[in-house]
Amino acid sequence: MSIWEALILGIVQGATEFLPVSSSGHLVLLRNIFDIQEPALHFDTALHGGTMVAVIIVLRQDILNILRRIFQPLTLYVIIATIPAVITALVFRGQIEEAFATGSFLGFAFLITAALLFLSEKLYKKNNVTENTAPVRFQNKMTFKDALFIGLFQAVAVFPGISRSGATISAGLFRHLDRDFAARFSFLLSIPAILGALVLQGIDLIGYGMADSGIGLLPVIAGTLSACIVGLFSIRLTLKLVRERSLKCFAFYTGILGFFVLIDQFGTHIFF
Repeated sequence: MSIWEALILGIVQGATEFLPVSSSGHLVLLRNIFDIQEPALHFDTALHGGTMVAVIIVLRQDILNILRRIFQPLTLYVIIATIPAVITALVFRGQIEEAFATGSFLGFAFLITAALLFLSEKLYKKNNVTENTAPVRFQNKMTFKDALFIGLFQAVAVFPGISRSGATISAGLFRHLDRDFAARFSFLLSIPAILGALVLQGIDLIGYGMADSGIGLLPVIAGTLSACIVGLFSIRLTLKLVRERSLKCFAFYTGILGFFVLIDQFGTHIFF
C-alpha cells in the first residue's frame, strides 16, 4: 500500500466514521476499487484509532465528567451497551475478519444501514407529531433497557457496511432519546469499541510483526493522522446534522450504494 492510498483511506475513514454511512464498509469498497491486497483488518483498526483520538478531543468534556465521577448511571450505560458488541466480536471473529477481507456481505449490509436510518427517522417523527406517544427523553431519563437496546444494535454493526454510528443513533431514536444525546452517546460508545479492536489486533501484530502484515509503518502513520484530522471536523458536522436535520438523506445514499454494490457482486464483477 502506498502512502497516497493510505492518505485517501484515512480521509475516507475520518469523514465516514461519524456520518451514519459505515466507514468500514467504505474502506472495504475502496480497497476493492484500488485492488489493495494487504490484510485489511489491522490497517482498519489503526485508522479507527485515529478517529478515536478525534472523539476524545471533541467529547473531552463528556469524558472528563465521567472520569470525575466514575460511579454514575452514564458509566453503567456505556458498559452495558458495550457488552453485546464484545461478545459478538469474540464469538464471530473469524466471520468478521472474512467479511472485511472479502466484502461478500457488503451490499446487503449497506441496505440494512439504509433501512435502520429510514425507519428510525420515520418513527421518531411520528412519535413527535401525534398525540399519546412517548415523549423525547434526555440523559437523566435514560434506562437500563435503553442501553441494552442500543448495545444490541451496536453488536450487529461489527460487520462492515452496517454503520455503527447509524445503528446506535437509530436505536436511540427508536427508544425516543433526545437526538443530540443519542448522537453523543453513540460517539462515547465508539471509544471502548475501538479500544477493544486495538487490543485484539495488537495481540496479533505482536505475534507476527508489523512487517508481516504487508503494510509499511509510514502508510499506517499517514492514514491514522489523516483519519484523526478529518474526523475532528466530521464529528462536529455530524452532531449538527443529527440535531437539526433528518438522517433520511444518508438512508438514500447507503441504499443506492448498496444497490450498486449488489449489482457488481452478483452481476458485473468489476470490483468484487
